[in-house]
Amino acid sequence: MIIVKKLIKRFGLKNILRGLDFSVASGEFVALLGPNGAGKTTFLRILATLSRPSMGYVKVAGHQLPGEAAQVRARLGVVSHMPLLYPDLTAEENLRFYAQMYGIANYQSRISEVLEMVGLENRRKDLVRTFSRGMQQRLAIGRAVIHDPEVMLFDEPYTGLDQDASEMLDEVLRSVAAEGRTVVMTSHDLARAEDLATRFDILSRGVIAASATQKELQNTNLLAFYKQALAD
Repeated sequence: MIIVKKLIKRFGLKNILRGLDFSVASGEFVALLGPNGAGKTTFLRILATLSRPSMGYVKVAGHQLPGEAAQVRARLGVVSHMPLLYPDLTAEENLRFYAQMYGIANYQSRISEVLEMVGLENRRKDLVRTFSRGMQQRLAIGRAVIHDPEVMLFDEPYTGLDQDASEMLDEVLRSVAAEGRTVVMTSHDLARAEDLATRFDILSRGVIAASATQKELQNTNLLAFYKQALAD
């Protein structure tokens, strides 16, 4: 579903990504981990068509970037710590706006389905500015899945959430993954990543330094694997 080969991203004279190779199969949930400044957000922005690669090959959902960015956006859902919602619209109105933007037919039933999935059916008529941070993030996931994308990108979606809101977001992420979507999530929370993802890739110095599946980590824990990858 995602194929990246020898990806380079430069800002001026500085290389942020240095020949990165990365691939994700359909239905995988990959946690992309690494220290601050490793290039995680830069990489996700390229996958999300928000930034162009300096060099290299990037293909998402069968379409090559940057040339086929419009086709990728139609099959992609993106969630970050910025919810990208309109605070003076209701939850339902926000989802209606995005549904119409994606050209979804019979969108009213889809809106009800998504609101139920993210646990906000009883707040559909409430203005988003009255929502807690956790509720806004749940609605942001609803915004991102309204068009039934095959690929989901989550860039530090837990930023600013309290414990209760984080646990609610866990459940929503599990339901998204259970529907068979391909998920890539950056996170600083190793315990949460270990609980949610099926594969763990460590990004360090602009490349994937190590990769392991849940099964491969049975004899160790993610923290030890993470530390070893950064030490090598």
